[in-house]
Amino acid sequence: MADSFATFKLQPFLQAALKDLGFQAPTPVQEKIIPVIQAGRSVVGQSQTGSGKTHAFLLPIFNRIDATKDQVQVVITTPSRELAYQIYEASKQLVSFSSDEFRIHNYVGGTDKQRQIAQLKNHQPQIVIGTPGRIADLVSAGALDIHQAHEFVVDEADMTLDMGFLAQVDQIAGALPEELQMMVFSATIPEKLRPFLRKYMDNPVVEEIPVTSVISPTVDNWLLSTKSKSKNELIYHLLTIGEPYLVLVFANTKERVEEINHYLQTKDLKVAMIHGGIAPRERKRVMRQVHNLDFQFVVATDLAARGIDIEGVSMVINDGIPNDLEYFIHRVGRTGRNGMKGTAITLYEPGDDEKVTELEQMGIKFKPKEIKNNEIVDTYDRRRREKRKPKHDQLDSTMKGYVKKTKKKVKPGYKKKIKAAISEQDRQKRKLALRHDMRKARRDKKSSNR
Repeated sequence: MADSFATFKLQPFLQAALKDLGFQAPTPVQEKIIPVIQAGRSVVGQSQTGSGKTHAFLLPIFNRIDATKDQVQVVITTPSRELAYQIYEASKQLVSFSSDEFRIHNYVGGTDKQRQIAQLKNHQPQIVIGTPGRIADLVSAGALDIHQAHEFVVDEADMTLDMGFLAQVDQIAGALPEELQMMVFSATIPEKLRPFLRKYMDNPVVEEIPVTSVISPTVDNWLLSTKSKSKNELIYHLLTIGEPYLVLVFANTKERVEEINHYLQTKDLKVAMIHGGIAPRERKRVMRQVHNLDFQFVVATDLAARGIDIEGVSMVINDGIPNDLEYFIHRVGRTGRNGMKGTAITLYEPGDDEKVTELEQMGIKFKPKEIKNNEIVDTYDRRRREKRKPKHDQLDSTMKGYVKKTKKKVKPGYKKKIKAAISEQDRQKRKLALRHDMRKARRDKKSSNR
């Protein structure tokens, strides 16, 4: 494993930028992907959120870009405005340590397209970052000339597909030269994405970065039962117990975000609110304030879970479990980054038990907690009763008697006979259960036909 970024022989300005960021050693995705990109190969990188993939492609791109060429050399698409701004800011931070001047433009929906077209008549950017729709519009208008670009990055490809932007990405790719290094990054590779990959990528390197831990080991992952208590009150208590540095509260709908925001403001807390219903300019202003630490608390929908990268988030609170469990990982991934410690607290109701079990099956481990005397303390595992069930509690009294006898000295073949009897009893139970299900299905069918 690479102990430092020196292995990649990056230019001095990039090394200075990494030092400024406090990055000491590459993450697994950076360690695998950077050498592949440096070798000029096309790549499909599959990795979890918070893995460092943004710098996995930005570092090798800036390491070889030609600041003297007045043409578009790199195109980077991403499905949301927030993600585009994140990559744009990361790019500006990297080049801020260079003596050369790089032109990096960010093109997203909700901004002044006519003004952008007018600016492009004078100068073309060297690096284009933005959402697929706006970039495709500028290319179609003949304003943005990308036909000489040699690198194309499709970030969050699965999200691009889910949001219906793959046609625009296809349009952009079609305007690029055949000799193209393409880099596709995605948390998952859905089947519907594969035809697109086959169309534009000839024998790419596929790097699937294994998830050693679904959630970073630096995150304390707590589960807090609401027990019919007010969620608003619980969230307020969690925000005011101790002194969290910066807290993100995630809710499943914009209506719920507005409700939480209003409640916390009545409690005299200064809260930022972010959801899809807020105008892009206003959202950008709020995000700038959050980055400047004007707010200690942010309430947001999942729009922010994959699209907003705020340094120093010390706590994430899930008002509820998202229907798409993948978003749970993206939410929790906002804290505990770059080796820093973080806390993720999920509020759950009895109806959420199935979702919690699914998350546990994904490898996510929770610590059960409760609030007592204004403190967060350990509590019982919600499934403790199930775990305490004795091994043979489903056997009838006759079988239990047989099992007890097997612990004593018995005639040869007796234990084998007992095992067979227990197996037969299990078979009969399954048979009865199946018969019961079939009868129920017939009754339900009759009821529906009436």
